[in-house]
Amino acid sequence: MTKVEIQRIWEVFHWSFFVYIQGLIICLNRFEIDIAAGNFQQAQVELETATDLMFASGAAMELAGNFGRQDYENLIRPEMMPPNVRSENFSGLMSWDHALLIKIWKRLSPVFETLPASLHPQHARFVAAYVSLSNSHTAVCKKFGGDQKGSLRCNKSSAVSRLEKFGDNRLKLINPNHLVTDGCPFYPS
Repeated sequence: MTKVEIQRIWEVFHWSFFVYIQGLIICLNRFEIDIAAGNFQQAQVELETATDLMFASGAAMELAGNFGRQDYENLIRPEMMPPNVRSENFSGLMSWDHALLIKIWKRLSPVFETLPASLHPQHARFVAAYVSLSNSHTAVCKKFGGDQKGSLRCNKSSAVSRLEKFGDNRLKLINPNHLVTDGCPFYPS
């Protein structure tokens, strides 16, 4: 692959990722409105759509890393460092999309804690979709050496260990009752 092709893969699938996250934000806002109105059937539709968008986000993340580690080290990582960006600690955490999604999850945590039983199966799929997304992000990071060194944002611990910690904390927001555990995410016990 050429340098341009590799950069294009990274950029296009990150753009796709953020489009899916923006759709997820819309769905979760509508989910919240429907829950508050007692419209559980429509809330389920929004949660189903949010689940699909979360799975798609994970797929986009995996596809963004569809090249080798040396290409990442030589072509992609330098593009995320000064002088190519203004920040010394560039990260996706800096995006408004990410900040808004986490804000919504914090707001929805009590809602997820008190969901009606009729929404539990769909909620389990939603949580499984998040776990899949988190695992995809971690796998791409590991593929590019993130288990051996820090990220651009935090060089004090491995990037993979930071992602795992973030993943655990976010999982607590969307699965506050710990109802979704190991096993098949599509047929929870």
